[in-house]
Amino acid sequence: MSGIPPFRVLCAKPLWIANGVITGVLALLFTVFYVGANIDPVDHMKNLPVGLVNADKGAAVGGKHVNLGAQISKSIAKSTVSGDKIDWKVMDEKEMKEELGKGKLYGALVVPAGFTSSTVALTGAAATGTPVRPTLTVLTNQSAGSVGSGLARTATTQAAESASLQVGRELNAQGGSGQAKLPAAARVLFADPAAVTVKDGHPLDSHSGLGLTAFYYALVLVVCGMLSANVISGQVDHALGYTHNDMGPLRLHRPLIRATRVQTLAVAGTLMAGLSLLMGTLVMAGAVGLMGMDASHLPLLWLYSVCAIAVTGIGALTLLAVFGTPGMLVVTLVFIGMAVPTANATTPLQALPGFYRFLAEFEPLRQITGGIRSILYYDAQADAGLTRGWVMMAVGLAVAALFGFGVTGWYDRKGLHRIPAGTEPEKTTAPA
Repeated sequence: MSGIPPFRVLCAKPLWIANGVITGVLALLFTVFYVGANIDPVDHMKNLPVGLVNADKGAAVGGKHVNLGAQISKSIAKSTVSGDKIDWKVMDEKEMKEELGKGKLYGALVVPAGFTSSTVALTGAAATGTPVRPTLTVLTNQSAGSVGSGLARTATTQAAESASLQVGRELNAQGGSGQAKLPAAARVLFADPAAVTVKDGHPLDSHSGLGLTAFYYALVLVVCGMLSANVISGQVDHALGYTHNDMGPLRLHRPLIRATRVQTLAVAGTLMAGLSLLMGTLVMAGAVGLMGMDASHLPLLWLYSVCAIAVTGIGALTLLAVFGTPGMLVVTLVFIGMAVPTANATTPLQALPGFYRFLAEFEPLRQITGGIRSILYYDAQADAGLTRGWVMMAVGLAVAALFGFGVTGWYDRKGLHRIPAGTEPEKTTAPA
């Protein structure tokens, strides 16, 4: 045994430098990914999809047919006040409900039927003192994400209020000097005639976490796959005799079973695929059975959960096999650091800077969240994110297999074995 005190290693500069670089870079990257993505969503917002519906039938005014709803919709659609922050989707009510029910709209502004007739009626009703205000309806969609729904609500409310003021100016222009004879309250009403009402465009069950259960459920699947990959990688190495296993004060070691890197990855991947059945079952049982999360299509949810854990875990095993010890840092950055801000859950993709929108195209958590959201909120509709989720998981699995077995196979062919021939690890079992 060496007589050098263990604490002497703290005097070694390389130990401080290596660990300082690794931990410092990790801290900086997490700050950039998390804080940078969410520091100013309003300023970064671009083309947030919001529905614009004109259900107004119009009315006859002075012998002419007038449709104030059409005028308002046209004005909003052409408005440059918000620049390219809002992408106004002009559609009918049926299409709007379908789009809200697929999470493709973050909200909508609806000009209801009878808007023009209600507005025109103000002229006669104001003199009697019993005017009834016409309404403009703002619809939210928390199922698409609470932040995105909030941004859409703000934009649609502002548009509705501006439209009301525009209608008021037209009423005053048409009334001329006759408006001065009306009561003060009526004149105020004519200046801003429309009331703005806010409703939920796609209501969710109370056990849906205000539209966030899909994100947290998907995050659990990714974390299970990522962490279990670390556990499985270590346990496979121990079972093959490449590493020891500390159990409290005991250090256990098994006889060496020589295996190529490709064989080791294949064993770990098979174990991950098998255990994903258990983990996926327990995740769904815990969320739905124990915690009461609102969910339907349970067989599909179970299958999707199992596959998501398996693909995430095999992807993580690949990175561990290729990069070795630094692989866990790479896994953490790929599956957590870059994934959470780009999941299109807490903050919509349209409110992220361009770099983060690019990451979201392939980051696994975004794809898995889209599929879970479709199953939980949108009746498992294929074009509500479910098809993309399945396709991207298949692509991810193929890429992981090609990359993992390709690189480890190259290591084997180059003779870069984990233990050189003729050397054996220590085979003792004793207190550490």
